Amino acid sequence: MTETATKTHSGERRLNLDETIERLVEDEMLTREDTGNLRVAGHRSRQDVHPLVVVANQKINSANTPHKPLSLERLTQWLAEKADLPYIKIDPLKIDRQAVAGVVSYAYASRYRILPIEVGPDYVVMATSEPFLQEWRGDLQHILRKEIRVKLANPLDVNRYLMEFYGLSKSIKGAAVSGGQTVSGILNFEQLLELGQAGKLDAEDQHVVNIVDWLLQFAFEQRASDIHLEPRREMSNVRFRIDGVLHQVYQIPTPVMSAVTSRIKILGRMDVAEKRRPQDGRLKTRSPNGQEIEMRLSTMPTAFGEKCVMRIFDPDIVLKDFSELGFSPKEADTWRHMVERPNGIVLVTGPTGSGKTTTLYSTMKTLARPEVNVCTIEDPIEMVWPQFNQMQVQPQIGLNFASGVRTLLRQDPDIIMVGEIRDVETAEMAIQASLTGHLVLSTLHTNDAPSAITRLLDIGVPYYLIQCTVTGIVAQRLVRTLCPHCKQESTIEAAVWKSLIHPWKAAMPGTVYIPKGCLECRDTGYLGRTALFEMLTITPGIKRRITKDTDLEPIRKQALKDGMRPLRISAAYQIKGGVTSVEEALKVAPPVEIED
Repeated sequence: MTETATKTHSGERRLNLDETIERLVEDEMLTREDTGNLRVAGHRSRQDVHPLVVVANQKINSANTPHKPLSLERLTQWLAEKADLPYIKIDPLKIDRQAVAGVVSYAYASRYRILPIEVGPDYVVMATSEPFLQEWRGDLQHILRKEIRVKLANPLDVNRYLMEFYGLSKSIKGAAVSGGQTVSGILNFEQLLELGQAGKLDAEDQHVVNIVDWLLQFAFEQRASDIHLEPRREMSNVRFRIDGVLHQVYQIPTPVMSAVTSRIKILGRMDVAEKRRPQDGRLKTRSPNGQEIEMRLSTMPTAFGEKCVMRIFDPDIVLKDFSELGFSPKEADTWRHMVERPNGIVLVTGPTGSGKTTTLYSTMKTLARPEVNVCTIEDPIEMVWPQFNQMQVQPQIGLNFASGVRTLLRQDPDIIMVGEIRDVETAEMAIQASLTGHLVLSTLHTNDAPSAITRLLDIGVPYYLIQCTVTGIVAQRLVRTLCPHCKQESTIEAAVWKSLIHPWKAAMPGTVYIPKGCLECRDTGYLGRTALFEMLTITPGIKRRITKDTDLEPIRKQALKDGMRPLRISAAYQIKGGVTSVEEALKVAPPVEIED
């Protein structure tokens, strides 16, 4: 402890509001005028409310830095300095909940406001919100026979994760007991044969319900786009995809995971008894702030049971405003010119997970005025939206993309969105729709925009129909955006990037930023994602080069000559604006030969 703390807290006791206020006044973070209201607020609060929470709730600006409020995190950092303890912001994704829940009991942890956050071979890291209450430290060190390392954390986080970690652990153990299963231990041959089959554990068991509820809410809080439930021999994995990267979240005993998967299948109106065939379903729920969220479910049989992936469609992300898609002003003008035409085909290309759905849905949302009939044929419907007339492909009854487009043509559409052009029959129906005066939006899987033309030729579309119907092609990728709170300048990265994009002088950034990592971004250096675009407008020059036996290279050279900006150059402009890093751009933007 520091000298001030020692004088104030000579014995083992909890923080109290009066002493905390006096120390804040001494350090010129509070004025005497502020103390009166704080003391009144303290008397009105419950006795178990932490003093720092009482101060933070008043939203008082710091006396020594008037433009900065005394937030709970700032007050926690101040207290850590006073107590001479390391400060930590608890990141639930980096904590092995199963390991830490076994260190001490919930009753003991809540009594002293401590939370295990890391278990090493010869040490345990404990987070606390009561730095001057340490009688537990010697007891635990003696019982565990490990070094106890103490860090100071936000009191609300300590309380919240105490309930969450121990509550989840209790539910998993309770579910395992309900199913007559042991939580750990190597499974024998007979048990392995029964994995993935209907067991004793009921999907409606309250413990299983609690696990699923926690899983969904936690995924929403962490901004996950996908939840992966992966069965393994003994302990199954739960992983979240956040900003395009998978993170390990938890491990659950395989019998419990089987019940969790069954519970999710029930919610998604899927066949719970069928575990041998892949299935698809949908689930609608609400986020912690009450917003309605749709999820697409997919299951597949594996060696150890059913694997389940839940894709989360947050309306705030999938249906972004047109201005939030990541277009530069020039790209936005080009895209509007493509999609505001009365007829023609506009294609969006890119690999799975590159943001094609977000671009198309956001565009259709902008185009779907009351006087416009927007119809879609999808496999499956990604996001149900009341402004669109949406139909799902159902191969088992003969409803494929081609027959779906044929049906939509009889529905008096203005705009048709075809989920994907996979074969010549679908392509021909899209072309027919375009020729009869409709705007058609669709997707293809190609590496770049010029490759979409040769792809259409490869599947059997006549070159003259491509010439007269396709009006624009956009290739896109997603890159992680640098965290605005911690990004740093780098001259070395700038030099590397300049050598890669020569001779595009305009794209060369004067300053390049690199990721560093902070509390806001979980030490990754990145926060969120944005899109890179390669926009190809079908000009007269390109039309002349679309022939029966055309090659990709002449089309690409003509597109560059006509002003197409390759993905890597689009990335360069994002780097120039400090939006993303060279490292991210090189991962997703393919190299291209650019002539002077």
